[in-house]
Amino acid sequence: MYDDWRGGLYPEKIAKRRWLEVYASLFDTVEVNSTFYRLARRDAVAGWVDQTPPGFVFAVKASRYLTHVKRLRDLGDSVARFYDPLEPMLEAGRLGPVLWQLPANFHRDDARLEGWLALLGSAPSSEHTIEFRHESWFAPAVLSALRAAGVALTIGDHPQRPFQTYDATASWRFVRFHYGARGRDGNYSAREIETWARRIAQWRRQQAVYAYFNNDWRGFAPANAQLLMRKLGAA
Repeated sequence: MYDDWRGGLYPEKIAKRRWLEVYASLFDTVEVNSTFYRLARRDAVAGWVDQTPPGFVFAVKASRYLTHVKRLRDLGDSVARFYDPLEPMLEAGRLGPVLWQLPANFHRDDARLEGWLALLGSAPSSEHTIEFRHESWFAPAVLSALRAAGVALTIGDHPQRPFQTYDATASWRFVRFHYGARGRDGNYSAREIETWARRIAQWRRQQAVYAYFNNDWRGFAPANAQLLMRKLGAA
């Protein structure tokens, strides 16, 4: 729902209420970022499901209250409150991975990770991915814990996080393209996208791959995503 996508991804005269419909005609999944800032409204979620075709998947970002305020500790009923308005997605079988993005100043804490992983066993959905933004988390013991729980390590691509690894910790992968290293102002260059297309094509021989571009300014994200799809032969 970015205004500067009008005239690019979205035709100039089409109403905003139809933007998701247009988006879903071009892509088969979307990462919902609004749930990071506030709880979703059940009627809005039902509308999202109605506006998209069968098979369209919503990846949903966990609330920052859980990841940045509570910092994975004493989550209690907060997880249930997060999931409650997502019920229309669950009922339709359209809820994909839940993304848990940790803040950059959240250092490795094995006890909190263990408690969070245990909590996921009772969550309504089964696919979870976690994005670490502090290098202390990228340790064999942490990756082993994720692997044992079937939680995917988010691959957060950003030139300021060279410690990011491509380790697979689940039967599927989750990639977030935050900022291109070779294009201008965060745009991904054609060469970068070609490199990623080859990498993803190799992964897809054995695993499903969810991939999202978050360089949303100036229309970079949809253009980069469409080029990646063409390189992969998906469009």
